[in-house]
Order: sequence, then C-alpha cells, then structure tokens
Amino acid sequence: MSESRLPGQDEVQDDLVDAVAREVQLRGLTTSMVLFLEASRPYRALGSQAMLFFDPVLRGILTGGIDGVDRVLADDTGIERLIERLEELDEESRWDS
Repeated sequence: MSESRLPGQDEVQDDLVDAVAREVQLRGLTTSMVLFLEASRPYRALGSQAMLFFDPVLRGILTGGIDGVDRVLADDTGIERLIERLEELDEESRWDS
C-alpha cells in the first residue's frame, strides 16, 4: 500500500532529518546513533511498540527540543534517511579534520 504525500512533505522530512542528524553530531554521538538505529532494525516491524520501548533512550540523546523527531523515526524511510544523513555528516567531518 503506497502512502500518498503532500507536495513539499519530502522537503519537510528532509529538513527534520537534517536537524536531528546535526543535533546528534553536535553531541558527538553519530557513530553510536547509527549503531543503535542499525541494531534496532529487527524491531522496526513492531512499529509503534518498538518506538515506545526505545523512546527513553532516544529522548535522552535528543533532548534538544527538536519537534518532529517522532515523525522522522515513525517509519523506515525516515530512519533510513537519518542513517544516511548521519553517515554523510560523519564523512564530511572526517574530510574537514
């Protein structure tokens, strides 16, 4: 079943993904977050129940008051985009060093 998106919705999600990724990077938790998200992959099928379980961990990491974190983490697409963006930022910071 295909999920319909409103015009501009992808850009909004991309902005949210970028904000979350940068918050994680500022805290120096890029590698830890990528490993955590990859390790949680088997539990994604549980959907909202898995997010309830991981919520305290994620809130502990992302206490920067970023609105929409739950929307980014609500589906596989958002999580995959976040992992990709975290890896991009990590690669960029390696080149800057």
